[in-house]
Amino acid sequence: MTPENSEESHPLLRPPGGGSPCGRRVFLAAFAAALGPLSFGFALGYSSPAIPSLRRSVPPAPHLDDSTASWFGAIVTLGAAAGGVLGGWLVDRAGRKLSLLFCTVPFVAGFAVITAAQDVWMLLGGRLLTGLACGVASLVAPIYISEISYPAVRGLLGSCVQLMVVIGILLAYLAGRVLEWRWLAVLGCVPPSFMLLLMCCMPETPRFLLTQHKRQEAMAALQFLWGSEQGWEEPSVESEHQQLSGINAVMFFAETIFEEAKFKDSSLASVIMGTIQVLFTAVAALIMDRAGRRLLLALSGMVMVFSTSAFGTYFKLTQDGSNNSSHMDLLVPMSAEPVDTNVGLAWLAVGSMCLFIAGFAIGWGPIPWLLMSEIFPLHVKGVATGVCVLTNWLMAFLVTKEFNNLMEVLRPYGAFWLASAFCIFSVLFTLFWVPETKGKTLEQITAHFEGR
Repeated sequence: MTPENSEESHPLLRPPGGGSPCGRRVFLAAFAAALGPLSFGFALGYSSPAIPSLRRSVPPAPHLDDSTASWFGAIVTLGAAAGGVLGGWLVDRAGRKLSLLFCTVPFVAGFAVITAAQDVWMLLGGRLLTGLACGVASLVAPIYISEISYPAVRGLLGSCVQLMVVIGILLAYLAGRVLEWRWLAVLGCVPPSFMLLLMCCMPETPRFLLTQHKRQEAMAALQFLWGSEQGWEEPSVESEHQQLSGINAVMFFAETIFEEAKFKDSSLASVIMGTIQVLFTAVAALIMDRAGRRLLLALSGMVMVFSTSAFGTYFKLTQDGSNNSSHMDLLVPMSAEPVDTNVGLAWLAVGSMCLFIAGFAIGWGPIPWLLMSEIFPLHVKGVATGVCVLTNWLMAFLVTKEFNNLMEVLRPYGAFWLASAFCIFSVLFTLFWVPETKGKTLEQITAHFEGR
């Protein structure tokens, strides 16, 4: 047995009488780490208000056409895929804390490049840098939070990763209503800067310190986080389904999707959608450790099946007999239909998309990131999590970049019905293959997968 495996398979300390720790600094440390996902969410949401603003810009300012707008939304996912690989390497070598500190650099640099952009290439370069930071943050933050948390609050704190992502998206939507794209990029530098300051005061995770044979430092970290050295023991396949639901395409192009649906105030609809996502992600965080992961994943998938089917039905009803063109561009609004038809069905579009966001937020939004940080043992966590994040972001790129082409080939209703089919598969996958991890220590979860 290697030293690493030895550390994993034996409890560090057990609480007397099986009690739970009561330290509060663990919440502060989790908040500091979750500022990375907040920055990540802002970077994802940035494209939704920025694309319409950049499409309206005139020289000498950068201008986006249909093709460059598609790349502007999608290239962040390529950077994030690379960030997943980099993060998987960093997290096992530099540690969880230093990896989080590192990701603040490309966040700030990327938004700074966008702020100073004089042409489309600078815009894309800035988006690529912020994407790199997103990939590192999306991998490291769940691991850091999972490893500093005790079982009674691990579901709550782990779900806060996705909660901060959707708060970041909503912040970008709200700020985009009053700020043009340059000042919006300036605002994007604030969360990672704040994260840099806070994380400097937080400890490395005790579990990582043990793998480095630094037991005294691990005890000191426990004392800081939990107020006690008692109560701790320690020693993906989810993410592709998360992206095939179409969520990133919806979030990146929220305003243009609602323009396609001919909703009068598409930016307001995006804000409403973002607010719903924040609220339901918060609900998921509160009930995660009571309801369990599997129940919420199955419920979430069923809601998404219904909502994507309804949204596809909206497009089918509005396009039959009203648009004979074989070409449909998501980024170019459709010609107006008769007012009575639009008024009668526009709320079906808004309602079904809001239901989709609510369903995603309560299960398939937060839980894959949480499970990813729970199920892998320490000696493979960096590599295995890196593969999951790489898969996630490559699927996000495929869905986001090709969403426009998919709308052309399958028509809008066909694209959303295809997403519904993937959601059905996600429900079946959950019921047959996803284990329940609520209330279990990370050591117990590892033992389950190792068959002991």
